[in-house]
Amino acid sequence: MAAGKRSRWRAPRRVLVIDIGGSHVKFRVGPRGRADRFESGPKLTAGAMAARVTALVPRDRYDAVSIGYPGLVFHGRITAEPHNLGHGWVHFDFAAAFGAPVRLINDAAMQAIGSYEGGRMLFLGLGTGLGATLILDGVVEPMELGHMPYRKGRTYEDYIGERGRLRAGTRKWRRQVHDIVVQLGTVLEVDYVVIGGGNAKRLKTLPPRARLGNNNNAFAGGMRIWRYAQDPLILRA
Repeated sequence: MAAGKRSRWRAPRRVLVIDIGGSHVKFRVGPRGRADRFESGPKLTAGAMAARVTALVPRDRYDAVSIGYPGLVFHGRITAEPHNLGHGWVHFDFAAAFGAPVRLINDAAMQAIGSYEGGRMLFLGLGTGLGATLILDGVVEPMELGHMPYRKGRTYEDYIGERGRLRAGTRKWRRQVHDIVVQLGTVLEVDYVVIGGGNAKRLKTLPPRARLGNNNNAFAGGMRIWRYAQDPLILRA
């Protein structure tokens, strides 16, 4: 987009940011303040999520909506049902449900965007599953890396997602996280790795070139993707 056109774009001031996870849905309007939340789980549908949020946040409090979705999003559209939630997400009309413009993005990508400080970054979200996003000099590349085969017929998510922690025990899980972070950071040739998600707090030490993220960065990312009219997966001005 030409610079002149971008200068006429007026980003919405009040953005309702919704971060959907396998155990909770967290949401708030704007980059600051305390987020509200409710439990999600394997029976949560898109309609139920939207109804619950809109019952708690009046329509006159926001001008636009950002949604971090725990699954595959392609060109702003959900293209696969989630692994850890209910069904009915792919064809759901979020703009109609919220009565405002909506930008959809993978949940790990939204938190990665809020964590990004330039250069080549890998974000790994340790939660119910495993979220992953690369940002290479401002270009965001969400990845379904968690479902790729890793070892002994199991996926990366099987090893360092919540099921992997419960199966192996937290001490062994920490070693597995360390090994995978080092391996992926080396193979992908990144400058640094940000480790976020609800289970990041369980780590006692961090691998080289890794730092802990903050779950609040998801809300910062949800605000940031409305900054320009251009593709929200390109962070360069």
